[in-house]
Amino acid sequence: MQTTLFIAAAILYAVCALLPSRRGALVSGVTAAAWVLHGLGLWPDLLGGGTLRIGFAFMLSAALWISVAAYWVENRNFALDGMRRMVMPCAAVAAVLPSLFPGSLMPVQAQTPAFGWHVAVAVLAYSTLTIAAFHAVLMALQEARLHTRSANKKGFLGAAIDQLPALLTMEKLLFRMIWIGFVLLTLTVLSGLVFSEQLFGKALRWDHKNVFALLSWLLFAALLAGRRWRGWRGKTALRFTLAGFATLALAYVGSRFVFEVVLHRGFV
Repeated sequence: MQTTLFIAAAILYAVCALLPSRRGALVSGVTAAAWVLHGLGLWPDLLGGGTLRIGFAFMLSAALWISVAAYWVENRNFALDGMRRMVMPCAAVAAVLPSLFPGSLMPVQAQTPAFGWHVAVAVLAYSTLTIAAFHAVLMALQEARLHTRSANKKGFLGAAIDQLPALLTMEKLLFRMIWIGFVLLTLTVLSGLVFSEQLFGKALRWDHKNVFALLSWLLFAALLAGRRWRGWRGKTALRFTLAGFATLALAYVGSRFVFEVVLHRGFV
């Protein structure tokens, strides 16, 4: 049943990516339908029966599911149709990944109820910073389009990029998302210290996940500090954003991909 829901959601996401910008009502309706089907597929496998399903595919799929919701909300306030062209194909791929890579189950009966909040906040942090990364890529394309001689050429992203808000507005949106994501990431790191001690008997394990998560936190902290006191913006801000996101992706999704797909190992 879940596989059918995931495939249906992926098809609708792909259709949504290809719909013309002028069909706003249809785009919104297809997005909502795909999002609901995607969520129905994720819900029973993410948490149920006293176990938590973990794995790179489920984390990535859940993160893109929330990212789609964030795009839908943002697009109602700002003309961010270019975001749709990037988010929907990624969401289509992420929707079918759990069927191909089911991950593994971790018992959670012995965990405190707050453990579920830790997982939820972690997924929200990934999702928010994923949207921030999409924003950064769009801004880079928008800036490049302003300085290229082929600006009159239309393509899959061309017309949508032309309809984006001004770069200053995009920058404000970017840093709003980064601030939200940074707060969520901070809560994830702090709560992770507590549950690391419960699961492994140590307050902090210096493994790949924690090292990359802390490095990502430092990169985003440096970006926000540089923005506050040095006025960082433009390419510097975009580089820090993408570097922080890439590091965060390696912290869990990348490492779990290696363990599950390359090394064929379960929960680590």
